[in-house]
Amino acid sequence: MKENQTLFKQLERLLTEQRNPNSREIDLADSRTIVSIINDEDKKVAQSVEQRLDEIASAIDTIVDHLKKGGRLLYFGAGTSGRLGVLDASECPPTFGTDPETVQGFIAGGKEAMFVAQEGAEDSEEEGVKELRRLNVTSNDIVVGLAASGRTPYVHGAIKEARRIGSPTIFVTTVSADQVDLEVTHMIDIPVGPEVIMGSTRMKSATAQKMVLNMFTTGAMIRLGKVYQNVMVDLQLTNKKLEERAKRIVMILADLEYKEASEYLNKADHHVKTALLMALGNLDKNQAEEELRLNDGFIRKALIKLQ
Repeated sequence: MKENQTLFKQLERLLTEQRNPNSREIDLADSRTIVSIINDEDKKVAQSVEQRLDEIASAIDTIVDHLKKGGRLLYFGAGTSGRLGVLDASECPPTFGTDPETVQGFIAGGKEAMFVAQEGAEDSEEEGVKELRRLNVTSNDIVVGLAASGRTPYVHGAIKEARRIGSPTIFVTTVSADQVDLEVTHMIDIPVGPEVIMGSTRMKSATAQKMVLNMFTTGAMIRLGKVYQNVMVDLQLTNKKLEERAKRIVMILADLEYKEASEYLNKADHHVKTALLMALGNLDKNQAEEELRLNDGFIRKALIKLQ
């Protein structure tokens, strides 16, 4: 009973658990008014994220440094927060050509929780600790905790174990940092205020977390040479759509016709960066691969050197 009362008091103080004065009449509204209220609240999310850009950028620097050492970027969350981590991780291999082990997402309750809520699974710090130990986390890995409320025990357990190991830690929450009792390397608190529907953190809180995760992986992958100009050039050609996208990328960036782009990709064993450097630098496959190796995979650096 005492534990329940403590939890009740914690929730009572959280911004995400307050009633939003702007949506108190939403149950009387027509559909057009409902979407207008939601949209007005969503507009505030980007402004809240903007207040934390310095800390987000610092976290990206940490991520890049540790990925270069062979470390992994590991997300831990429960409910919507956990699903967002899994989503961001699963999109990295096709988008940036990363190994599936490099960025991973874990959700309290396991894979089943991705599709059917496992609400009780988040209540144990020990489960978060066990997850880290199962993964053999080392000080080279980066552990990211995702918790809209800032208090999810499963996430706290993972972060505390990561700190014990010596891993850098990042915490993303949508309540203010003074409501979070946790030491981390990078605290990214984005207090988005009360949700349109009280406590429904799948709304503004989820939008804020998704924006931050997009910045983490996109920023890190740019810094690791997986983007040329503003084009993702390290994508994996795992389906017909991506094969055609790769041809279009080579056509646009190397100013080639469809047939020429296809030929370069074939000669490059369907590796987009190699094909591009072959076309832009007038190189054969072996030369292009060597230039990419010497320039840490950065096409622009290789071209500047060649010029």
